[in-house]
Amino acid sequence: MKGRMTLKKLHFLIFAMLLLVFIGTGCSNDEGKNKTQKDGDQVELTVSAAVSLQDALSDIKTAFEKDYPNVKVNFNLGASGALQQQISQGAPVDLFFSAAEDKFEKLVDEDLIDEKNKINLVGNQLVLVVPKDSDKDLRSIAELTKADKVSIGTPESVPAGQYAKQTLENSNLWKEIEDKVVYSKDVRQVLTYVESGNVDAGLVYKTDALSSSKVKLVATAKENLHDPIIYPVGIIKESSHQKEAQQFYDYLQTPASMKIFIKSGFEDLNNKE
Repeated sequence: MKGRMTLKKLHFLIFAMLLLVFIGTGCSNDEGKNKTQKDGDQVELTVSAAVSLQDALSDIKTAFEKDYPNVKVNFNLGASGALQQQISQGAPVDLFFSAAEDKFEKLVDEDLIDEKNKINLVGNQLVLVVPKDSDKDLRSIAELTKADKVSIGTPESVPAGQYAKQTLENSNLWKEIEDKVVYSKDVRQVLTYVESGNVDAGLVYKTDALSSSKVKLVATAKENLHDPIIYPVGIIKESSHQKEAQQFYDYLQTPASMKIFIKSGFEDLNNKE
């Protein structure tokens, strides 16, 4: 009886040891799987970008994510001034793509963007648009005095509005039409007002005009009437995804991306082929 009990205990001990080995092997495999899964986890980048970049960036995002399937790019689109303030106040952003140098340089001055991780990438033009079926005979910026309502972006926060006001002031038109101006939160809202016929005309970027079939581009502002329209892009120092942010930053400068920018109406400031 005593011998049988000892044998049972021995069998139980062997079974317990085998069970522990099995569990240990399983845990080891799970840890390996978890490590592999962690290595391949999808990273989400947040790119704060001027709304005028929307169409071009959408196409670039599609191409980028094919080449980098573990990275998902999310865009926070808006007026450059508002986006700059968000980043200054600590918003979790990985890259900033501005439609104005002054807004961008504020973040450089605040040491939120490193000089070595920024570039003036593309340029744009300021144009006058009217509704496609407009019965107003507006053919130039000088003729805006004939309009009842003219829309521009709010100059303090919208770079396109800032360029528009500069153009009107330097053309000696601002005082004449100031009371007719309808301000917008960003350049795309200006475009929407023109498309809907809520205003007689609007000053937008060339890229916005080309994106709409509901407006007519009737004139281009002379470049000496406003500050240069330059779009700088840079990596935010506090980004928690520096590697992936660098990948997207580099990708924006590739010939493939430049083709998309140029097709949308932007100018290549670095003559990349």
